[in-house]
Amino acid sequence: MTSSKTTQLRRIRYGLWFLVTIAALALGGAYFVRMIGVREPPPVAVGEAAIRSEFSLIDHNGNRVTEADFLGRWQLVFFGFTHCPDVCPTTLAYMANVLDRFGEEVERVAPIFITVDPSRDTPEVMAEYVRTFHPKLVGLTGSEAEVAAAAQAFRVYYERMEEEAAPDGYLMAHSGHIYLMTPEGRFEDVFREGDRSAEEMAADILARMNGKQ
Repeated sequence: MTSSKTTQLRRIRYGLWFLVTIAALALGGAYFVRMIGVREPPPVAVGEAAIRSEFSLIDHNGNRVTEADFLGRWQLVFFGFTHCPDVCPTTLAYMANVLDRFGEEVERVAPIFITVDPSRDTPEVMAEYVRTFHPKLVGLTGSEAEVAAAAQAFRVYYERMEEEAAPDGYLMAHSGHIYLMTPEGRFEDVFREGDRSAEEMAADILARMNGKQ
């Protein structure tokens, strides 16, 4: 790894319409993972929000679902992939920690993990993966076109990146937001793992759910 590539290992905090530079993360000393993350600012929109819950995908039980199946519940939505070595498992573990702090209110929340790697992340693979994090977590996959449409609705960046040392010779670069959507499917807020504790995030969401914010 050259020094010029090493300098790309950075993570840039929130700002207006900016993106995260190429990151190189060592994985077992065998190869480096390159991640590009686009960080959208909290939308300020008149009328319909740019970010919306809109998809037609297959859940980890093999059932076709759309955003209509989650109406009436607050959605926590994260895009990633099961072969992700760092960001995805860390973020999903964080989401699970948040969910555990909701108590009985967790029934009002739909935590959703949408893959950006549908060719490998079949419903069976997703089922095994999501149950390692939380029993409430829903894994969604679909065709390449269906996943692309869902990512477009949420304004999520992802890209296949060839890497000979990686499993199957490629990785998926993607943004790392957790989207909070209202029970009507409208955009409410966006979070990132590490920006605040799970306790703080849970308290924030519970306040919104109960009209205290």
